[in-house]
Amino acid sequence: MTRPHDLSLAAQVEALRAGTLSPVDLTEHYLRRIARSADLGAFAEVTPDAARRRAAELGDTPRGPLWGIPLADKDLVARAGVPTRYGSRSRAHLVPTASDPLAEAIDAAGAVNVGKTSTSEFGLTGFTEPLIHAPARDPWRLSAGAGGSSGGAAVVVAAGLLPAAVGSDGGGSIRIPSATVGVVGLKPSRGRLPIGSGFDSPDGLSVTGPIARTVEDAAVLLDALVGLAPFAYATAAPGHGPFVDAARRDPEGLRVGITTVSPWDDDEDIRLDADARAAFETAAAWLSDAGHEVTDAAWHPFGYASLFRVLWRASAARIPVSEDDMTLVEPLTAWLIREGRGLSSLDLLDGLTSARAFERRTVSDFARFDVVLTPALAQPPQPVGSYAGHSPERTFAMQVEYAPYSSFVNVAGLPALTLPVTEDATGHPVSIQLVGRPGGEAALLAVAAQLEHRRGALPHPPTWYA
Repeated sequence: MTRPHDLSLAAQVEALRAGTLSPVDLTEHYLRRIARSADLGAFAEVTPDAARRRAAELGDTPRGPLWGIPLADKDLVARAGVPTRYGSRSRAHLVPTASDPLAEAIDAAGAVNVGKTSTSEFGLTGFTEPLIHAPARDPWRLSAGAGGSSGGAAVVVAAGLLPAAVGSDGGGSIRIPSATVGVVGLKPSRGRLPIGSGFDSPDGLSVTGPIARTVEDAAVLLDALVGLAPFAYATAAPGHGPFVDAARRDPEGLRVGITTVSPWDDDEDIRLDADARAAFETAAAWLSDAGHEVTDAAWHPFGYASLFRVLWRASAARIPVSEDDMTLVEPLTAWLIREGRGLSSLDLLDGLTSARAFERRTVSDFARFDVVLTPALAQPPQPVGSYAGHSPERTFAMQVEYAPYSSFVNVAGLPALTLPVTEDATGHPVSIQLVGRPGGEAALLAVAAQLEHRRGALPHPPTWYA
């Protein structure tokens, strides 16, 4: 018997419009699944009563691209009347009186909010194990963490607790957890979306994007996000038609660059795991078999580590935590905030200037390719607690060693997508990353869908069948 969560997001949208599912029934289905899955640590807050009221208020007339679809906010998005803790004990009792534009826009698209997905403290780390609540766990291997910072969002998708999720990505925060738990994560181009565009902060790193089980579903959610509000500033070039059309297209004769080089190679101990290398080589072979021109990207980045450290410290410096309240945040957060606030204006300007130079070089280096293939992660999912007990400097380095291919995409402002393509010896999915040109989400989706078709259906984690 097919259950609602066995359907794709696209199929659930169609079923709602056809009347074979109702917003109330679909919301109740997911609330029951969420209630049985507390051990996954996917949610920072669940709001069943508000979700039921919202579903009932939607009535029977479809309106908005996400009408009747249950979704959740990442716990970095303020929602009026709902505890919004930012993954931090320093915000343990915060209940906003106003919602962020992203929450309001997703509501306007017709979605049903069921609560808050868990995140690392202020979204600063690539693992989701905040001290304020239980860690987000990999549904395939409960002893392992789910990655971060959109760890809860990736878990709800992988475990079938919601049909899709909206995450944010400032250094890999959509792609790292998506690759960790074996779902599709898409970081759009800087400026692609009207809300969470990357133009909201001086460093331009963080963007909003979809997490889904299939490439088509990621495209469906991207189309909905692109249409949330009028553009108010410079944006990426518009795509040709809905992005879901690209996910349904079979591309031919593209130029694909491949590389296992990361911009951290000269500064950290980056070692590519055998399973990650096998997934990368498998995807490269499949793309060659499909008739694409697959060649070495011959990429030689330099000077990246120092500029990113400046940008990441500067982003932490803006977190509104006073020195008196520093004991309420985690050691890594406190270190990043203090380091960031210790930067001089010249340090910051030099970092931003170096970042823009890196962006220009990377865009130029990748310009001869339609897409560039890299590994998604360098290591397998790490056990819960792996990052605890180390110095802040070592914790930062460990995250780089786990995911060295993520943050450079944010600095360059490029779109990127992670996709599971193979399995390890235990059956756990292993992912690759595709990086596109500026505004090149359509090509990414088309190539990813082609790989997905070649791969075939992957099994679900055990938690799916609960």
